[in-house]
Amino acid sequence: MTVSPRRNVAGFNLKSYLLSSWWARHLIVILIGAAGTWLFLYSRIEWSPMHRWNRAVGDMSIVLVAAAMSLGPVSRLWRSTAVLLPYRRELGIYAVLLAFIHATIILIGWVNLDLMRLVGFEFHPGLQRYVMVQHGFAIANLIGVLALLYGLILAGTSNDRSLRWMGSSVWKFVQRGTYVLWWLSVVHTGYFLYLHFLDFHRATPEPNWVQWPFAGLVGTVLALQIVASSATLYKVRRRGSAAS
Repeated sequence: MTVSPRRNVAGFNLKSYLLSSWWARHLIVILIGAAGTWLFLYSRIEWSPMHRWNRAVGDMSIVLVAAAMSLGPVSRLWRSTAVLLPYRRELGIYAVLLAFIHATIILIGWVNLDLMRLVGFEFHPGLQRYVMVQHGFAIANLIGVLALLYGLILAGTSNDRSLRWMGSSVWKFVQRGTYVLWWLSVVHTGYFLYLHFLDFHRATPEPNWVQWPFAGLVGTVLALQIVASSATLYKVRRRGSAAS
């Protein structure tokens, strides 16, 4: 009697599935984003609710962008990690979603839907007009708005349909703007972490423990990019020397 082979359930490759399935990648990044936001939120319970949520989603957004920025250089240095490259798309999408929530909280909770206050103006009752009082706040928020708008373009085109519609060369050109998004986000975040509350007229909240980890995160991403680029350049020159 011939025994038909049973489906090898035990042979199911979970690792391969988590890397190849788009919905699994979305779920994993959502869980990471939610867990990270919760940790940031409850690490600063002494702050007001608005600032806790504002900073929690903003900080988690920058972490996700940093992760997306790191995957490329890491995969060039350690080839076995190249299987993680598809996660860049989901990391970028949810980083932008968190940045949008961050901006919404600021717009509603901090400046009370007053766009003039968003760009550093305050209403002067004596003069009966708006006057500029926070130059740094204005510049940092304009940089943040620019980063968010560009991030929305990147997130909106991070799909196969956009790739087919735009063509490979144009799509890659647009997506390389991740570097621009990263550095705009770094400048925006850095201002509020290190400079905004130095003004003696402004109430200073409790120290933000994220200052040193943020500096380490930026330094790590930069170091990975420099080392990976140097390694790639070395390999190219080595091949050229061998060919000649």
